[in-house]
This record gives sequence, structure tokens and C-alpha cells, in this order.
Amino acid sequence: MKKRSLLVLATVALGVVFLFAIVSATEAPETITMESKVFKKHKKSLVTFTHHKHNVDYKIGCADCHHVYKDGKNVWKEGDEVKKCDACHTEAKAPRAKKGEPKLSKKEKIKKYYYSAIHENCVGCHKGLKKAGQPTGPTACKGCHPKKK
Repeated sequence: MKKRSLLVLATVALGVVFLFAIVSATEAPETITMESKVFKKHKKSLVTFTHHKHNVDYKIGCADCHHVYKDGKNVWKEGDEVKKCDACHTEAKAPRAKKGEPKLSKKEKIKKYYYSAIHENCVGCHKGLKKAGQPTGPTACKGCHPKKK
């Protein structure tokens, strides 16, 4: 009888731990201010992003924004660690190519530069939805970056 009670208790404890892990992993802050240390000074107002609006109202999956690429495929899944964008996109904005120098490709800019990665992810999604005739967020600068007060 003791073994059975211990087994039941262990199973319940494991279930509680598992449930807690799922609940805590899926809890995201309601809003995020897109601020990054890669910029010495932000020239425009900071963007405020609302998880609920994107995930619940618009049914956008977490992996549509959060990503970890391996062999060209996003392997990030819900419950994985969420890093700030500037953990990987470590430079502020791609420099303009000087005369006679080759320009960086869009892919190169997105991989390294925060500005390019954020704008491709957010504005790219908004423009894609607009092109598909679906409700979307803003596609112009001032829609996400209201004038500073």
C-alpha cells in the first residue's frame, strides 16, 4: 500500500510541476516596449507591442515572431526560451554601402542588424496581410512610432 501511495503522490507531484511549467512558459507580458541597447539613442518613439492583440485577437502564433533558425528552418517552439531580439541582431542599423562597394543583401541585413530584423518581421507581416486583403496593423512609420511628446 505504501508503494502505491508513493507512486500516486509522485505522479501527482510530477503533474503539478509539468502543469506549472506549461502555464509559466506560456505567460507572456501583455505589452512590450521595443527598446534595444544596440541604439545609443532612439530617434523615433518606441513601439509598444501587445501580445493579446496579436496572439488572441489576430491568431498569430508565437513562432511567427519568435525564432531560432537551424539549417534555414525555425526550430523555436512554444515553451522555449524567449530572447530579446538584440541577443542575435546585435548591430543597430546596416551602414550604407560606399560607392563601389557591394550592398549587403536583405538576408545579411536581417541576420545581423536589429533595425532590419524588426522591420522585416513586423512591417513585413503587416504588408503581407494588407496585400492579402486582411485586417492589418500599420505599415507607415508613424503608425508604430507616434510623434514624441
